[in-house]
Amino acid sequence: MSNVRLRSSEDSEDYSEKPLLQPIVVTSVWKDFLATIKIGIVNSNLITAFTGFWLALYFNGERFLQNLDLAFFSLIGTALIIAGSCSLNNYIDRDIDHLMERTKERPTVTGRFNPVTVLFMGIGLTLLGLFMLLATNLTAALIGLVGVITYVFFYTLWSKRQYTINTVVGSISGAVPPLIGWAAVDSNLHIVAWILFLMMFIWQPPHFLALAMRRSEEYRAANIPMLPVVYGFSVTKRQIMIWIACLLPLPFYLYELGLWFVIVTTILTIGWLSLGVLKYTSLKDDKKWGSLMFVYSVNYLTIVFVLMVVATLFI
Repeated sequence: MSNVRLRSSEDSEDYSEKPLLQPIVVTSVWKDFLATIKIGIVNSNLITAFTGFWLALYFNGERFLQNLDLAFFSLIGTALIIAGSCSLNNYIDRDIDHLMERTKERPTVTGRFNPVTVLFMGIGLTLLGLFMLLATNLTAALIGLVGVITYVFFYTLWSKRQYTINTVVGSISGAVPPLIGWAAVDSNLHIVAWILFLMMFIWQPPHFLALAMRRSEEYRAANIPMLPVVYGFSVTKRQIMIWIACLLPLPFYLYELGLWFVIVTTILTIGWLSLGVLKYTSLKDDKKWGSLMFVYSVNYLTIVFVLMVVATLFI
């Protein structure tokens, strides 16, 4: 939250036209940096990367304290490539970000950060992150590179402004962190690692489509072809429900984490699906429906991935 300093009317040239007290928004370079790298996205992806790392240790009979070096390089490396990719995304989208309420205060839009600075910052963070992943093994670094290329080139530069399938394309890069975490420990990716990837991949379309419903007018103003903008809310709601239903079988592939984990995760998924069905017709405001589904999706992901770690402690 920005710091606010109150300015008195003595600072104003025309006392008759300006209020006695006016807020001046003061931002710090550090806050601008965090906004540029999209720290919220970095933090949420680190949760899934850590889960992948932790489960790889568990399934390979390794101990966390004996692999602190791998944990450091894999998690910091993952954070850096995400931060770098998000910075590049900000650099590329600076021409449309001013049209959207949620992005109009980004430093690349307001001019607090020079675009060239953001470009080199994005490249530098990404390369540093890839080198740190390479310190674990080649597989982790290659998976990280796939995530960067998918997000920057296939999503931001290609599909985002042209196709409604952009959400699906972007989901590939968003599903990479748990694979990186796992690969840092075990380059021979276990079936569980791919289930984590699938859970992340399938979770993202209903999550971001719900967000697109909430922000549909902003996306329309920016001429971004999100599904609700092009095909309307009815089609988008059906797509969200289908994607959520596709999550139902996945917990059963993680039966080694315990029956209680399978049951709880299945209940959470059914709860998400049921919320959508119950509110599908009863809630006349489609944007409120999207908001409910979005909030549930955020909590769903966090709870499920934390439960995976907790489950290994009780087996």
